[in-house]
This record gives sequence, C-alpha cells and structure tokens, in this order.
Amino acid sequence: MGEEIDAVYFSEQDLKNYQHFLQKENQLLTEWFTHNQLSSHHTRAGFELEVWIVDKDANPTPLNDSFLKELNDDLMSPELSRFNIELNGEPEDLTGHALSRLQASLEKSWQHCTEVAASFDASLIMIGILPSVTDKQLVLQNMSNMKRYYALNQQVLAQRKGKPLRLDITGREHLKTEHYDVMLESATTSFQLHWQIPVEQSVRAYNASILASAATVAVSANSPFLFGKNLWDETRIPLFEQAVEVGGFNDAAFGPTKRVSFGSDYAKQSLMSIFQENIEHYPVLLPTHYPDKPEQLRYLRLHNGTIWRWNRPLIGFDEKTQQPHIRIEHRVIPAGPTIVDGIANAAFYYGLANYLTNLASAPEHEIPFSTAKDNFYNAAKTSFQANIKWLDGYSGKMKPLLKEILLPYAEQGLQQIEIDKQDSDYYLDIIRQRVDTEQHGANWQRHYLKKHNCTMQQLTAAYAEWQNTAKPVHTWSI
Repeated sequence: MGEEIDAVYFSEQDLKNYQHFLQKENQLLTEWFTHNQLSSHHTRAGFELEVWIVDKDANPTPLNDSFLKELNDDLMSPELSRFNIELNGEPEDLTGHALSRLQASLEKSWQHCTEVAASFDASLIMIGILPSVTDKQLVLQNMSNMKRYYALNQQVLAQRKGKPLRLDITGREHLKTEHYDVMLESATTSFQLHWQIPVEQSVRAYNASILASAATVAVSANSPFLFGKNLWDETRIPLFEQAVEVGGFNDAAFGPTKRVSFGSDYAKQSLMSIFQENIEHYPVLLPTHYPDKPEQLRYLRLHNGTIWRWNRPLIGFDEKTQQPHIRIEHRVIPAGPTIVDGIANAAFYYGLANYLTNLASAPEHEIPFSTAKDNFYNAAKTSFQANIKWLDGYSGKMKPLLKEILLPYAEQGLQQIEIDKQDSDYYLDIIRQRVDTEQHGANWQRHYLKKHNCTMQQLTAAYAEWQNTAKPVHTWSI
C-alpha cells in the first residue's frame, strides 16, 4: 500500500480508462502463463513488517511523516495511519543461511529506525494490535498524508453506499462499534512473508500456503485485545475483514464475496484464475492513470493490491533481468513479539508450506477448502486449543498436531530447500518451545494483564520492555 497515486476523486471516464488498461494487462498476463514466460528459476524469501510509533506513555503518536523524512530510507514507507510505518526487507535466496541473513537485515533496519524514533522522544513497537490504541484515535485526522489512502477511504464508503463500517467481534468478550471511515484497518499490523517460487510450483505452493495458514496463525497469535476487550487470540483477522467490508459488483456489495477474506477456493490449473477472479468479482477502487507500458502490469498489480486475501498471489519483476515472477504473500502472521520470533515464524511457514507443496499427493485433494477455512478461523480464535481436521483423518486439537506432525513437516521442508541445519534447528526450536509452553504473544499479554490488573498503557509498556530484550516470547516472565 506504500505506492502513491495522482488523485483522490475519479470520474466515470477514469473508471472506463482503467478498466480498458486492466483488461489489456490481464490478457497479457494470461499469455505469459500460457506460454511459460514467468520465471522458473529463483526460490526467494522476503518480508514486510508493519510497526507502531508510540510516545513515552506507550500511546500511539502520529509521527510517521516526520519520522520517514528523517529516516530517508527507500525500504520504509507510511501505512494507513500516521501511527504506523512499514519496513521492507531485501529478498534472499531461500537456501543456506537465508533465515539468519533475514534476521540480520531486519535487525540492522530496526536499529536505525529505533535511533530515529528516539530523536522524536518516541519508540517503535511490533505487535499485531496495540493494546493502548483507542477507538477515538482511529480517525481521518490521523490518516497518513497520501492521496492513495484518502481515495481508498472515499471509494470504500461509496461502495457501501454511505453505510458505516461495523465491528461485531465475539471472543472471550464482545465488541461492537462502527466507523464512517476505514481507519479501523490501521489497528492491524502484520509480518507479511513473501515466497517467490517457480511458476510450475505456484499452484501447489499457493494451496499449501492456504493449508498452512491455520498453523502459522496459531503459533504466532499476538492480538488478543482491541479497545480494552479480550477477544480472539488473533483479533487482527476479524478486525481487518470487518474494517474494509466491501464485496463484489452491484447487489453483491454486501454479499458473501469480500475484499478481505480467506479466498473462495484453492487454485486449480493456474494462478491466473485468481487474477481473473479479481476482474470478474471485484470493482476497481482506485482508477488512477499510469503512463507505463502494459508489460509493467501497473493497473493489474494495483487492482490486486486492493483485494486482501490472507494468501495473495503477486506479480513481481527481477531487479536485474526484469523477467516477471510469481510470489505468494502470506498475510496471516502478526508483527512481533521480537525479531527472532518473527524469523522463527517465517522458518515455520516456509518449511511447512514447502513440505506440503512437494508431497507426492496434493494435500488439497484430501482436505476440502471449506475445512482449511474452518481450521484457519478456529486457530485465529483459540490457537493451540483450536479443533482442527487434517490429513489421514486427524481430528483434534492444534497443539498435538503441531508437536507431532507439523513441526516435523516444517523441518523436512527446510531440509528440502537446503536451509542450513543450524538455522533450521535454531528457529524451529523457538516454535517448538512456544508450543510446549503455550506462550505466544497473545497468551503472554493476557496472563500479564490478569496478574498485574494494569491499564492497557501499562501492559503496552511492559510488552515493549520485554521486546527490547530481543528474547523470544516463550522466555518472557509474567
């Protein structure tokens, strides 16, 4: 979402022009898939980390514009609210010491960012939902100063015909509220993983990412509180889905097809079917104009960027050859609790998804999409205690499935891509101990609040103090 556009308001002619170029680029991408013109070489890893800027009292502070000017780094960009920024990592070939290289890269960026934040008497926190953020802070006055975000807000409300966006989340407690803007979405921050894969593996890899989602959201849950309410283990999931709740064309605007969703099905013959679905089911939100050649797919990529499946296919281009490639963006993992926790989550995702991709018999043939979807939402609600249905007739809790089956799968998956064994053992052991102790970020926050009976600001400050130790969350004391 970091790319700027030229306008906030659009005409019918703007929309017609955009649809013309979108159809043209869609046809070009179809030809690339048909004639095998997408990359079949690299398997690479990358990430986007969304973080909060907070003041000395652990409250969100709207500084991202000044912060980013001082930072002066092309790999950092503003998010929807002035409270948030995004750190982008340089991609790494997914082999050897890739995981430790990703950690070193993120640590270097994080150090630079924290030093700049300190110059503003502020600090940074990586967490799915900031406990101290309030409903009243998520208003248009705190939206980042980008035409893209104002246009998105205007277009979403137009799609909803002026109806407010309503939150109705039932977890351990119940939260109901409504907004007349999209700022609720800015309360969700994530650690988005990118997986560049050869085109011939892309269907299996996409479906494997869907299947892995329940497990990755379960081990990484870090968003139990919103506006003081104790909700899901990973409340980011329903919050994002309801904060930008618009659907398809015309009468489907309030129907079952949503722009933020688990998706409609597995991919079948080609990931082109997902891009085709984008055109057939989702109206254009940002009909801007680009002077670029169709081969850059600017219209198609922007449209895809306004449809937020929890696993999303992306088209990218090689930095040197400019050959187009396919990436899977795995969006289910929240930010934090620490950098090493995030890289451990990445190790688990890449290993598990790669293993499932390379099984002799495609697992999506045994696990219906509806079951994978149920698994995901069950895991987002109750993580380790979620009821899960899996391969070979497994039906039971997530925790034993992780310990006995999925962690060994992830280990084998990392071996298959020749990740250094020391890296693999180190990061997967963090996940293993997190599962054993059942202490991910969400459970640590709940236990701390219960023991200390503190305010959300005090909880946020204590979380930040532990985060600054850089120790994995399963070692944090209450």
